[in-house]
Amino acid sequence: MSLRCAALLIQTFLFTEVLAMANELDVFVGNTTLIDEDVYQLWLDGYSVSDAVNIRLKSGILDQTGAGPDVLESDTMDHYRTFQMLERLLHYPPKLVQQLLFQIPPYKQSMLIERYYAFDEAFVREVLGKKLSKGTKKDLDDISAKTGVTLKSCRRQFDNFKRVFKVVEEMRGALVENIQQNFLLSDKLARDYAAIVFFANSRFETGKRKLQYLTFEDFATCAEHLIQNWTLGAVDVAEDMDMDLDKEFLQDLKELKILITDKDLLDQHKR
Repeated sequence: MSLRCAALLIQTFLFTEVLAMANELDVFVGNTTLIDEDVYQLWLDGYSVSDAVNIRLKSGILDQTGAGPDVLESDTMDHYRTFQMLERLLHYPPKLVQQLLFQIPPYKQSMLIERYYAFDEAFVREVLGKKLSKGTKKDLDDISAKTGVTLKSCRRQFDNFKRVFKVVEEMRGALVENIQQNFLLSDKLARDYAAIVFFANSRFETGKRKLQYLTFEDFATCAEHLIQNWTLGAVDVAEDMDMDLDKEFLQDLKELKILITDKDLLDQHKR
């Protein structure tokens, strides 16, 4: 037998062995971090592993995959561990983009960040205008019961508001741009956070009964106009502060108070 024939026989034998091993392979190791968006949303919503498993069972996922309940529970736990490790990076999104430990495609990174900083309108409506302090955080139990948002999710959202506020509080420049640069949020979400930061800083009383019909979007629109026209940054480019209202302008507004307290004058000006 020639050397060429012997080499061909060896290659054929090795290929056959590889195929045999492939039939027994039940674990695959790669360097790309797998993200299940549905499980991620369950984690963000504050569900425990057992609750998340039950929700996934009801969705009919076992019929789609052919897996058993034990595999589903293991898969859910594995995803939850990954999200918990990623959370410290999500607190400061640029770190998530720069790190090399988790191999996550850019579009997935954007999804992780955007969803992590998303919030429930029912929740933000309850805390809008309040001081982002420990005192307000103690009320989250009641807010959770009132809004139906899980306590864990309430805490995440509140901590996000507070974190963004602290980072941009003393920054010069446009508020929306500062939020985008430091937290890599979309333009819409950055503008929403600008409204939250602005109201938290100015302490507008948005919880009054006569204002309850107003939605968060109503207040966000008001905040955008106030930032563009009433703040120090709008009045004096040198000040460049989008969070602080122009005190002289507010003082001038007090002179208009008589129009509100004097009914005859108010009716006259309305005409």
